[in-house]
Amino acid sequence: MARIKDDKTTDKPTGWLSRLTAKGLNWYRYSTSGVWSDTRRNWKVNLMKTVNLSVRSFLNADLQNRAAALTYQTLLAIVPALALIFAICRGFGFQNLVESQMFNSFPAQSKALATALKFVDSYLAQSSEGIFVGIGIVFLLWTLISLISNVEDAFNKIWGIPQGRTLWRKITDYTAIFLILPILMICASGITVFMSTTIQNSLPFDFMSPVVSTLLDCSSLVLVWLFFAGSYLLIPNTKVKFKNAFIAGILAGTAFLVLQWLFVNGQIYVTRYNAIYGSFSFLPLLLIWLQLVWLITLSGAVYCYSSQNIFEYSFSDDIAKISDDYRWRIIISVMTVTVIRFVKGEKPLTDHQISEQYGLPIPMVTAAVNRLLSCGLLLHVVNKPGDDSFSVSPAVNPATLTLGEVIRRVGDNGSKGFIPGFDLRFRHINSTIDSIKETALEKADKIFVSSLTINDNQHENPDRN
Repeated sequence: MARIKDDKTTDKPTGWLSRLTAKGLNWYRYSTSGVWSDTRRNWKVNLMKTVNLSVRSFLNADLQNRAAALTYQTLLAIVPALALIFAICRGFGFQNLVESQMFNSFPAQSKALATALKFVDSYLAQSSEGIFVGIGIVFLLWTLISLISNVEDAFNKIWGIPQGRTLWRKITDYTAIFLILPILMICASGITVFMSTTIQNSLPFDFMSPVVSTLLDCSSLVLVWLFFAGSYLLIPNTKVKFKNAFIAGILAGTAFLVLQWLFVNGQIYVTRYNAIYGSFSFLPLLLIWLQLVWLITLSGAVYCYSSQNIFEYSFSDDIAKISDDYRWRIIISVMTVTVIRFVKGEKPLTDHQISEQYGLPIPMVTAAVNRLLSCGLLLHVVNKPGDDSFSVSPAVNPATLTLGEVIRRVGDNGSKGFIPGFDLRFRHINSTIDSIKETALEKADKIFVSSLTINDNQHENPDRN
């Protein structure tokens, strides 16, 4: 009996460990791939998908290299950027305040900052004394536009946008960005200090000073959040929802302030750099700081994109291995949806609306819509002036459109017959396939797309099945 008891006590931990291992493996499979097949839309699933896509995008987008490239470009544009900021500060009377904030943030690099500020003063003097009136300001703005254009390219790459703004839109949109974002950062870094000193000196009671100081610190934090949220909202060449941009701005802004606090408090430990690099000791620290700031900024852009597009990656693993038969079925289904809605006089839908209402993965719907557009079976419909999204509607008469015509147009779309000698060498195979295809198309030509039906009751709650 003692032996049996010992065996049971020995097996019990082993069984518990195996169950725990199995649960861990199941959770890992679900969190890495299985979550994309989960059609539920509760906050737990959404959070898991957002974290999953953020990690995958962070690893696949190669943010480290992009952050390094932007660091180099920022280093080239740092003097014009500071010149623009100080020009704005002079207009509002905050130049001395911002200068003192910079010296307080980098106490160990006062000599390097003094030299940099001399460069800024020289740059502003040259800009205001150009050969032609305003040529210096134009060159300054062009330098900053080039930097913002590179930032836009990085954001567009994260969002999967193939084309950036036109030159005219860059001039107009970037001008608004230059007027909004720098003012937010100036307010966050300098004006709160000025207001804190002024208000606290005017308060009649000393116990109110800590309360006001706390409120001003919180206002500075909110302004930094709005700066990053504005960047994620305005810079990408696409429509970004404010909710997603603001949440990403909170995360990136908080990380930026933590980095700033660590950098400021770590200045006392960099005296050895002064002994090694001398007056250039500020340069390696500046490069490290810029690299980390851009990495935080791009990571926030990845999170913003992930939180807004988590449902576009549903069934991503299955889509990568989809069969041709299933792809054909989805293409025909998308065409049928647009035809039936047109016949019923209902409002045309965008590809995102088709995906949402009929439970289809958005990548498959978008691919099907693009294929049908290139075949001339669908056309874009402008929803309203100024709206970047387009609905889709039949480009041919639905009363005469048959299933055979859809299959024929989609199948013939694209390059073919370009291999020399292929038709002669594989003549028998081609004739057999053509015979089978014609027999099938003869039957499909008798079926009108408008006569097909869709069970709308199934897509309302797909989890029920």
